Amino acid sequence: MEQNSKIYIAGHRGMVGSAVKRQLEKSGFYNFVFKTSAELDLRNQQAVASFFSTEKPEYVFLAAAKVGGIVANNTYRADFIYENLQIQNNIIHQSYVNGVKKLMFFGSSCIYPKMAAQPLREESLLTGLLEPTNEPYAIAKIAGIKMCEAYRDQYGCNFISVMPTNLYGLNDNYHPQNSHVLPALIRKFHEAKMAKAPFVEIWGTGTPKREFLFADDLADAAVFLMQHYNERGFVNIGCGEDLSIGELAQLVQRIIGYEGELRFDTSKPDGTPRKLMDVEKLFSLGWQPKTVLEDGIAIAYKDFLSKID
Repeated sequence: MEQNSKIYIAGHRGMVGSAVKRQLEKSGFYNFVFKTSAELDLRNQQAVASFFSTEKPEYVFLAAAKVGGIVANNTYRADFIYENLQIQNNIIHQSYVNGVKKLMFFGSSCIYPKMAAQPLREESLLTGLLEPTNEPYAIAKIAGIKMCEAYRDQYGCNFISVMPTNLYGLNDNYHPQNSHVLPALIRKFHEAKMAKAPFVEIWGTGTPKREFLFADDLADAAVFLMQHYNERGFVNIGCGEDLSIGELAQLVQRIIGYEGELRFDTSKPDGTPRKLMDVEKLFSLGWQPKTVLEDGIAIAYKDFLSKID
């Protein structure tokens, strides 16, 4: 990408898209085209076709998606597969039709089989059954990866895919039902602290292990790969370290300053036992994350406080 290249970030107001925007601006890029979901419905084929025909972006970051935590994924199963397929199909196809020089598709670590060997290597895709609670979302994301590969194979498009691990950071979603585990814990502990509640209830046993990456580190990796990676195969993006949900809860509790008890509701689902990304491919290209988890959670908590204020 040149400094004056015209760049379209789909989903620029979400956690991932806004982080990509910040990173690009920090790197000196300035020629952006943005549309909010109210201005452009990415599920609408004709609307997306008209947008690409008019704006003619040179580079595309496809960070727009319908996302949520385990409850949202399991509850709105039809919405998650339909809306994500529509968004991907429209943007990827119109990028081909309108001669986009390069596109980056953001997937998710949930694409891997539930019982895949740890850490999760790129080669493990489609080698086993998916976690049932988020299967529709995962299938949509797998379709996006395969679509980028197919357009590369048939038309020679330079479309690449990246698979981020669990993310957190600025502009995260703190909805009590529809958020991911880390922002949900931030909200729970903050509300418990304010209410002086005697305990906080954590879903599941607390034993599943998860990896977390600060969204601005993801954006840094994404811009790095957009500049240096042009291969067919997708790339995992993570930090290569994980911790249990119980350990995460204790860390968030300490950062927020909640002094009550932790209780684990074992009637609630745990989800996948472990999700740690193998990041050897990314690290071998010369990229490393910068943000320590404890520092990142403190930044995210400050952002949460600014939102509720």
